[in-house]
Amino acid sequence: MRDQLPTQRLRATALAVLGVAFAALASVPAHAADTGPAAAPASAYSRKGADTCLGCHDDLALQGLFRTAHGRPTDERAPFGHGQLQCESCHGPGDAHAKVKGKGERPRLVDFGPKAQSPAPVQDEKCIACHRSSAQHWAGNSHAANDVSCASCHESHAPRDAVRGAATQEAVCARCHQAQHADTLKPSRHPLSEGKMACSSCHAPHGSTGPAQLVRNSVTETCTSCHTEYRGPFLWEHAPVTEDCTICHQSHGSTQSSLLKTRAPFLCQECHQAQGHPAVAYTPDGLPGGGGPQRGAFLAAGGCVNCHSQVHGSNHPSGSKLMR
Repeated sequence: MRDQLPTQRLRATALAVLGVAFAALASVPAHAADTGPAAAPASAYSRKGADTCLGCHDDLALQGLFRTAHGRPTDERAPFGHGQLQCESCHGPGDAHAKVKGKGERPRLVDFGPKAQSPAPVQDEKCIACHRSSAQHWAGNSHAANDVSCASCHESHAPRDAVRGAATQEAVCARCHQAQHADTLKPSRHPLSEGKMACSSCHAPHGSTGPAQLVRNSVTETCTSCHTEYRGPFLWEHAPVTEDCTICHQSHGSTQSSLLKTRAPFLCQECHQAQGHPAVAYTPDGLPGGGGPQRGAFLAAGGCVNCHSQVHGSNHPSGSKLMR
């Protein structure tokens, strides 16, 4: 009996200590256990939601906020949909921001756009939370690497987002890509200004697995998705066509016809030597004796393509249009 008394006393003491510990844990709020003792208390959401925000920012309603995809109250996926947090879904809890009276310094919320003080990754995190399907390759693309946020191109408060319209998208891209915009104003160009295509017809601004953020895996594959007549297969292929269309063509615009980098025969002679072939635009005065056929006028009309008309590929070994 004497040997069992110390053991019973130890068990009773241990049970008492455990009881006190469980009581202390029960009195601690759930969020304190998750965030740790050093974490700051979370900001609260405003009680009236968007009504609190629009009390000062009434210009947003006038600009058509409720005519945007974000402002539809009947769409459960939208910030203003049923049971959502409205403005604070994107900008974060605003109770402390709204309680400041007069011109006092207000705690900053998450702001968006080219002039925003919030870092681009913080802005993008809010957008990607809902638009995950559009941001599968965002983390590795050049826009994200250069701190170009989603709101640098998109206007979330505007009824019509300019970057999503074919006729208005190029002006948004031109804010940064000025050299490419200058090319689109040259005589030979793609029909961007007419709204028949947009920059996103060829490029994936949210990122892709292709070079230069192309919508396909290569330049040639992207070009032939529209120019199907040059896709082939052909019995005799032109090597630059299968390798990269930009070897011969300036994709955004050129002063030469058909978006060529330079005119024939000089473009062709960058790869094909002219010796022993009538590919030099000379006149009869340059021939021995000062006479001969006027090949200069012949070549000036179309250069090498006067004979080799199927330069993108042919079923004839000389690249002729007809097989004879």
